[in-house]
Amino acid sequence: MPAPKIAQKAPYPVEVEAGKSYFWCSCGQSANQPFCDGSHKGSDFVPVKFEATESKRVFFCGCKHSDAPVTCDGSHNAL
Repeated sequence: MPAPKIAQKAPYPVEVEAGKSYFWCSCGQSANQPFCDGSHKGSDFVPVKFEATESKRVFFCGCKHSDAPVTCDGSHNAL
């Protein structure tokens, strides 16, 4: 599988709402970062579902290279 496009070398802080589902862009092509807008269609990439169990700020991965997809693990520091 090809490498994803680096959307940005920093996380996206997002206030999520308990009980809601969010679909994180794994390809890096979405114009609605960090969320999927369907730009992956025709590729091997698929969005990753994140279910918020509580309302809080979540730091979604912006570089698309996190070993813990969806959330930032600092991988952007090595890119």
